[in-house]
Amino acid sequence: MQAWNGMAVQTWGVALLLALPLPLGLALPVQAVAGPVLQVGVLEGSPPCSQQLASGQWLGRAVTLWQTVATREQLPYVLRGYPSAQSLLEATRQGQVDVGVGCLTVSPERLGRYRFSLPFQESGLAVMVRTHPLTAGQSLLRAVLNPQLLRVMGLYLLVIALLSWVVWRDEHRGEAGTSRRDQLQRYALVFQVLASGPGTNVIVSRLRGHGVVLLSWMVRIIGASLIVSTITLDVVRQSPRIGFQPRSLTDLVGRRIAVRPGSVSALRLEQPPLRGKVVIVPLPRLDQAPALLLGGEADAVLADELQLRWVRQRAPARQRARLQLVMEGVQKESQAFALSPRLTEELAMDIDRAISQAKREGLMN
Repeated sequence: MQAWNGMAVQTWGVALLLALPLPLGLALPVQAVAGPVLQVGVLEGSPPCSQQLASGQWLGRAVTLWQTVATREQLPYVLRGYPSAQSLLEATRQGQVDVGVGCLTVSPERLGRYRFSLPFQESGLAVMVRTHPLTAGQSLLRAVLNPQLLRVMGLYLLVIALLSWVVWRDEHRGEAGTSRRDQLQRYALVFQVLASGPGTNVIVSRLRGHGVVLLSWMVRIIGASLIVSTITLDVVRQSPRIGFQPRSLTDLVGRRIAVRPGSVSALRLEQPPLRGKVVIVPLPRLDQAPALLLGGEADAVLADELQLRWVRQRAPARQRARLQLVMEGVQKESQAFALSPRLTEELAMDIDRAISQAKREGLMN
């Protein structure tokens, strides 16, 4: 009778777990309700890897991967959110959760302290900065005033001027009844026609003049190509360079840098050569980055490249035009789940095998 009561209690307990709604963070594959329920921590506010909607639903690349792993290995689990990567890693290390889900960077500093699963992707850091609304126009102006472009244009105009002198000398110089002013006007007309193109068929009447017109046409085609290519290359090379445009992490010295507390980005700012030389601005959620930058509360945001791309792409069009990613893919490292030391080797192997299979099938790329 006592054994029967125990079985009844267990049955009612499983039924109660199955009755709980998913927004409370419980997910139980039906085939595995008899197994132990894993405590799974999820990093909050880190799209596109992991985030929780107002409804309580969890979304993201890392969450989807974990759901796939749990389904394949028939692992019942309960989800619990953690505000920072550091708090999630510590909870995993102390056995408060069995698995830490998120795009957690497997940095050298973390390897000796925490246990990780098989890496499922690789990503680097990037810096997001704000640009001036007139950046594009100023970049074009700088390209137009580029010394190399001015030399190309000067050479083109000089050649056209010489060809115009040849045509003018051959066709109009010494005409009777013309003043010096009329001669200059005719030369200006020849110069304008040879430089622009239209009207070349009416300014010459001799065979030699037609040859000069043909030569000027070739000069005009080549010159225009050189001018356009010079402007294009210069705009691409310089765009956009107004405002704070770091080229290396050392350029962050003396600046206000927004980072998520407990992240690898925050660790970079706390190590030499940046330790004590930057003002760290806490960034609770990545989707708050545009407001910090455009509101003037931070000079730059340092975070995972994939996450900053996601934030910029989903910002309103007016904000997106004023946000730019620089230094993309800096210090690339693997990313994985965190595993508790109390998790058995057999279960850890099952999780790794499921991750490997998901990667093979293209779930993570």
